[in-house]
Amino acid sequence: MDNPHPISRSQPGFHEHLEICYQQVCDIDPLILRVRQLRHRGDFPRARCLEQELLPLV
Repeated sequence: MDNPHPISRSQPGFHEHLEICYQQVCDIDPLILRVRQLRHRGDFPRARCLEQELLPLV
C-alpha cells in the first residue's frame, strides 16, 4: 500500500520537516507550545509536569 503522505517517518529529514510544520501552525494550544519550548531548552522535569496538565481526565 502506498504511503499517502509525501514524507514518511522513516525517511531522513522527517523530524526537521515536522518541526518546520509546527512552526507554521499558529493555532496550537499555548500549553503544548510551552511544553515544546521547555523540551527544546532541556528542562524535561518541567515539561513532564506541564504535560500532566494536558492529559484528559478520563
